Amino acid sequence: MYFKKILVAVALIGLVVMACFAYYVYSNIFTPNTAFNNEEAHVYVPTGASFSQVVAELTPLLDDVDSFVSVAEKKQYNSNIKAGHFIIKKGMNNNDIINSIRSGNTPIDIKFNNQERLENLAGHLAGQMEPDSIAFLTALKDPAALKKNGFTNETALSMYIPNTYETYWNTTAEDFRDKMHTQYQRFWNKERLAKAAKLNMTPLEIISLAAIVQKETAKIDERPDVAGLYLNRIRKGMLLQADPTVIYSKKRSENNFDQVIKRVLYKDLEIDSKYNTYKYAGVPPGPITMPDVSSIDAVLADKRHDYLYMVADVTNFGYHKFAKSLVEHNRNKVSYVNWINKNGVNR
Repeated sequence: MYFKKILVAVALIGLVVMACFAYYVYSNIFTPNTAFNNEEAHVYVPTGASFSQVVAELTPLLDDVDSFVSVAEKKQYNSNIKAGHFIIKKGMNNNDIINSIRSGNTPIDIKFNNQERLENLAGHLAGQMEPDSIAFLTALKDPAALKKNGFTNETALSMYIPNTYETYWNTTAEDFRDKMHTQYQRFWNKERLAKAAKLNMTPLEIISLAAIVQKETAKIDERPDVAGLYLNRIRKGMLLQADPTVIYSKKRSENNFDQVIKRVLYKDLEIDSKYNTYKYAGVPPGPITMPDVSSIDAVLADKRHDYLYMVADVTNFGYHKFAKSLVEHNRNKVSYVNWINKNGVNR
């Protein structure tokens, strides 16, 4: 009888232990542990992050931080932390959360366009990915990489074709640069290379001209006309005389790219810069901005017309009035000059 009582007591204790264990497992591992209302939350774990850093990042997203820490330690996540961008879905339990941040590094979409310099691009990328702007700028300007890929400091911006690219948040600056070179090579396919050859221009020259087109007009439907005008000037051996190159030359010579210039003055035309197409023939030695694909393809489309001159159309803002002769252009120019004087646009 006494032995049976012992067995019963042991069985009861076992049941209690099992119940306690089951409660622990359910409450700590399988109970939902998210504190946000959105369908999902994004977590960014830096390279080399400590467990305490990860916990600090997750704390605002969790109902019970202590239970998460307990399960994470038991699953040995605290000694095997992975960097990256992770997604936690509403209602996940600790087990799900740990599995997500252990092996669910999720790509992000990176976007960039119309950057004037590598410095601007580096800062823009740093706002979307883990490497800071210095790391990006160092990678973008790396002399060995530039030489290997066929670029110079002046043409380096040409390698970055504006678009949306999928990559990992914690991709290194060097790996991202190399990825963009691969994308550049894909962009310059046989068809585009053939069009460039037909114009007797290199891809780098095409991009430099496209950058001028980009700055001249924001109207995509007008870009082929603007591109055709500059191509006509090139064919005739004329100076491009593009005001955006003067503005760029002024910013570059003064090392001030934050200034806003709405009006080009006659004295600005005398700035001695290889980018100033009022003084130097042909396209600039590099792009004055990062042109959109629409601007690049506008140059490659080689729209044929007889226009050689253009001026902003003050009766249809955003567009230009085109002219075949200087006489016609000067008539168009009078309306523009009168308008900017009337509106007090002095600089």
